[in-house]
Amino acid sequence: MFEALPFGFSAPAVLLAMAALPALWLLLRVTPPQPRRIDFPPLKLILDLVPRQETPARTPWWLLLLRLLVAGLVIVAMAGPVWNPTKDLAGGSGPLVLLVDNGWAAAPDWTQRTEAAEDLLRGAARAGRPAAVVATADGAADVQMADSGSALEKLRALRPAPHSPDRMALLVPLQRFLSREPTAEIVWISDGVAIDDGAGFAASLKQAIGNHALTVLAGPVARPLALSNVDNTGAGMSVRVLRAAPNGRDSGVIRASDRRGLPLGEASFAFPSGAVETQATLKLPVDLRNDIARLDVADERTAGAVALVDEASRRRRVGVVSGATVDVAQPLLSPTYYVSRALSPYADVREPRMGPVEAIRTLLDEKTPMLVLADIGTLPADLRERLNQYVQQGGVLLRFAGNRLAAATGDELVPVRLRRGGRALGGALSWESPRTLAPFDALSPFSGLATPKDVGINRQLLAEPDADLTRKTWAALSDGTPIITAERRGQGLVVLVHVTADTSWSNLPLSGLFVDMLRRIVGLAGTGEAQARAAGNAGPPVFVSPLRTLDGFGVFGPPPATARPVAVGGDLTGSRDHPPGFYGSADAPLAVNTLSAAAKLAPVDFAALGARPEPLVREAPVDLRPWLVALALFGFALDTLAVLWLSGRLAFVRGGRAAAAGLVLAAALALSLADPRAALAQAPPPVQGAPAQGSPAQGAPAARPQATPRPPVSPKEADAALATRFAYVLSGDAAVDEISRSGLAGLGVYLSARTALDPAEPAGIDPARDELSLYPLIYWPIVSNRPAPGEAAIRKLDDFMKNGGTVVFDTRDALSSRPGAPQTPENRILRQILSGIAVPELEPVPKDHVITKAFYLIDNFPGRYNDGQTWIEALPREGPEADRPARAGDGVSPIIITSNDLAAAWASGRRGEPLYPLVPGAPRQREMAFRAGVNIAMYAMTGNYKADQVHVPALLERLGQ
Repeated sequence: MFEALPFGFSAPAVLLAMAALPALWLLLRVTPPQPRRIDFPPLKLILDLVPRQETPARTPWWLLLLRLLVAGLVIVAMAGPVWNPTKDLAGGSGPLVLLVDNGWAAAPDWTQRTEAAEDLLRGAARAGRPAAVVATADGAADVQMADSGSALEKLRALRPAPHSPDRMALLVPLQRFLSREPTAEIVWISDGVAIDDGAGFAASLKQAIGNHALTVLAGPVARPLALSNVDNTGAGMSVRVLRAAPNGRDSGVIRASDRRGLPLGEASFAFPSGAVETQATLKLPVDLRNDIARLDVADERTAGAVALVDEASRRRRVGVVSGATVDVAQPLLSPTYYVSRALSPYADVREPRMGPVEAIRTLLDEKTPMLVLADIGTLPADLRERLNQYVQQGGVLLRFAGNRLAAATGDELVPVRLRRGGRALGGALSWESPRTLAPFDALSPFSGLATPKDVGINRQLLAEPDADLTRKTWAALSDGTPIITAERRGQGLVVLVHVTADTSWSNLPLSGLFVDMLRRIVGLAGTGEAQARAAGNAGPPVFVSPLRTLDGFGVFGPPPATARPVAVGGDLTGSRDHPPGFYGSADAPLAVNTLSAAAKLAPVDFAALGARPEPLVREAPVDLRPWLVALALFGFALDTLAVLWLSGRLAFVRGGRAAAAGLVLAAALALSLADPRAALAQAPPPVQGAPAQGSPAQGAPAARPQATPRPPVSPKEADAALATRFAYVLSGDAAVDEISRSGLAGLGVYLSARTALDPAEPAGIDPARDELSLYPLIYWPIVSNRPAPGEAAIRKLDDFMKNGGTVVFDTRDALSSRPGAPQTPENRILRQILSGIAVPELEPVPKDHVITKAFYLIDNFPGRYNDGQTWIEALPREGPEADRPARAGDGVSPIIITSNDLAAAWASGRRGEPLYPLVPGAPRQREMAFRAGVNIAMYAMTGNYKADQVHVPALLERLGQ
């Protein structure tokens, strides 16, 4: 063995045969070459005689040197020459302690670690040294020495743990052992990653080992990547990507999957130059993001590269409903404005634009985890029952006070009994000044939040004194009166804020405390009974058992026997007792991750140990025997050619041809005998315990999931969405329906000829089944012999009118309806329809209304009949707006009622001929009916833009004034 060179022999004693080379030289020297055979023709004999002196008893010197060289090569090959032989790093004679890092960071190169450890244990076995294997992730235990064979069996049973190693816990037992064994030697096979402890362990280990020999085996750079801190924001689901040091892996891909292992999406990440932390964001729809259960770094087989996602990381849907109408509510004064702005950073806010009753029903049908009701008063009995069941099954109902709630009686959807009216604090008629908030109780979900001194309450709903009032109070004023109360019902919560959601009763919605309070309430939605109890700090701690856990390679499996239940609301970072994985029920599992949200990775400071790390994977030794044997055979071939040439057998080969033939033959022989394994690329062995490359991991799918089919869109809805169409309500009377169709079609032809509007063919609709929001204007003829529409149709019609749609009700009874006469059947049907709709106050169309000037200047709205009255939403004439030439409100009137049978006047045939006669039938009546239809259409489509003062000069000029 040559210590100074990377060269050695496996059997150096064979080199003693080199001493026989002089004797071999003497033996080969006296061996004459084989004599030449010459034919005996007399003349040829005479001519072939050459007067030269030969020494057939001596071998040529070059042939003798070749043979000695071949003999030396054979002797050296038998000695087993090795280039870069394996060195025994542990060269002592005392006990050997292998300190093996087996946390998640050791998983990427686990095979190389175990091979290095096995080499050390085999060396200890050859030297007869006792050995011990200490795993840093298996907890603190006394160092137990054993023979090398037993230590090798323990090493082979080790697997990477899914949590981080607790190296500091090993210092005390290691120090006790070293004090008993002064000749012990330590070899630390390190993963090179320090998690949240910096150089603390290296410095402590240096102090603990004292004068004992220490060898460190580690890779050139810590290569693992890790994930932590999943945050589901409005822009997408983001996650921190960490590494201990720049390691050349500057970019990668994060993959997301659901609970069944089906892929949902992926996002790329890149580390800035020299950085050890970056962010990856998956920009997916909220519904897909809420299905994500696991994030992985692609091609990284460690538990640290997995981030599990539970209900706490879901972007919850929150439904917000207000009692105010869409047209009246101002954005900055709306009861839902502040709630929506406060919830939008961390929740998906749903605010249906329909009536409160239908909005609540829609949100309940969508299984929204949390509902916010802003000043909602008395609700129908069936809806109250549905809301109660919703809360019992785990929903969170958050209510805000207001005038409607203060006037309601017998409302059971509040956590406490309320006094009628409210309490006024401050103002001209009150002796009390506005109150501020008291500090939050330790049992309140708002515990830890600061209470600003500038938050003042001017008015509140008071709770009746009760024995449980204190327990139900989450926040109170400085005088002790509750301002936020809550009650658990079944698996859900009912929370009441005793002030309004806007600034009319307090300035709480203007403070940052309002955002923090809503965030904590949203955190209780969809978390299950145990999580909600812990979030509310109600009752003793709740423990949930492990469901599925990760191994060190990031593969799901059954929990180990050492796994213990985890406390809900406690530290959810993986450890030996609480391995990373899912805990609790399969419906709402709790995620425990390998790293905490604020975890940081750093390289181990080996300089503090005073030891230089040896490479974990050393260059493999090269066996030189095949090459030496090939050279020896090449020498044998040259020797054979030389003997044949000297004996005259190669006399026919002349000059360079003989040499070339010999070299080709020798090269072919050497190449055929060379070790073919040296030319093959050695593939790296598979990681023990990790799934094979190319094979799906446990629980992974074989194919991508099929997208969830969306509900089909009917051809009618598709046509209505692609073109502007007017609609008419199907009455069930074929003749009336045909008049409505042909009338709207005739009006469409007139609009195309006279305006920029080119409506498509009108559509007949059923309000109970069809989507109304696709049509700007609906014509509803009232038929006396047909039944009134059902509740579903009335609700949809109410929502359509509240959200900006216009409905023209035509009773078609101008001839039979007279002032003071009994109601016509058509009028009774119309009153029955409008009884379930919040109809605004109506008035006959004033002469100065904007609908009379929307396109044509008209003063009445004739149809088939000319003397019927037309009604529209009443607009008050008051204030500085009273002198405007055209009166209008904040939007288009949702309802127009006439009795002039407009559709019959508009109805035209294929050639444009009128289909029905008019009464009384003046020459211009049909033209004025079309102009009235144009104004109604323009008013519904464009609104009140002509009510602006900018049109006054043009209008006066057209009037001739």
